[in-house]
Amino acid sequence: MGKQDIHWGIAPIGWRNDDMPEIGKDNTLSHLLSDIVVAGFEGTEVGGFFPDAKTLKKEIKLRNLKIAGQWFSSFIIQDGVEKASEAFHEHCAYLKEVDAAVAVVSEQTYSIQGLSKNVFADKPTFSDEEWNQLTEGLNVLGEIADSYGLKLVYHHHLGTGVQTLAEVDRLMENTDPGLVHLLYDTGHIYASDKAYMPLLEKHMHRIKHVHFKDIRDNIMKTSEEDSLSFRSAFLAGMFTVPGDGGIDFKKVYDKLLENNYQGWIVIEAEQDPEIAHPLEYALKARKYINENVLNEKITN
Repeated sequence: MGKQDIHWGIAPIGWRNDDMPEIGKDNTLSHLLSDIVVAGFEGTEVGGFFPDAKTLKKEIKLRNLKIAGQWFSSFIIQDGVEKASEAFHEHCAYLKEVDAAVAVVSEQTYSIQGLSKNVFADKPTFSDEEWNQLTEGLNVLGEIADSYGLKLVYHHHLGTGVQTLAEVDRLMENTDPGLVHLLYDTGHIYASDKAYMPLLEKHMHRIKHVHFKDIRDNIMKTSEEDSLSFRSAFLAGMFTVPGDGGIDFKKVYDKLLENNYQGWIVIEAEQDPEIAHPLEYALKARKYINENVLNEKITN
């Protein structure tokens, strides 16, 4: 699918959820990877349940798949950059071994995404001193990623201190553009700011990784009215795959092409696999992307 320099993947979170391991716990790696092949995607990101690098390389090679990257929870503000760096070296060594392209970093100090707090009203903020710690620390992690041949891409995320466009602005302004890049997630910025194009338009030159996540507007509205937590909102069905919510991905994709984006676009939607059948939704996403974003008809 797609243009020559854009790779299409789908995240393992539709099959098994790292934050709630009990969700989809019976879905094996073989099941997940084979579903991805059936749905016609080129690869995936590393999930928390994935095996050692040697085993994973064998499994993806058997299916002609690739690894795009993997999430890394940084605690630069809480624990300091030295401790974060130790863990990040291990993270990057693994990603290099599986031939990944990016290391996805999200600062989790004060994060409420795993708590029962209202994700729409109780997000954390950082002091000026903490912002300095974070941005300086990310430059250090960016150097580490670079030394492994990887790009550090920062993931703005609901329920964290870097969620809104204004916060992304501050992060981008105070980090080295050669070392700290941006992961653009349609669903997280839409749920946060009720708009998804301004971030893309403003920071296109820093974007090196993309998550296509859709939002069901009616469920987002009721989730906000009911003061739900991040987990409760996604269990209620706020997130979904492209074509099943309110985001115009054709508009997003055209803007990426217009700016010569190269890299991965990964379909991602936190959902309960008992409710949203993973392969069914992967196929639904592929059909929408092909027919409505790429204007191609699926022939198989």
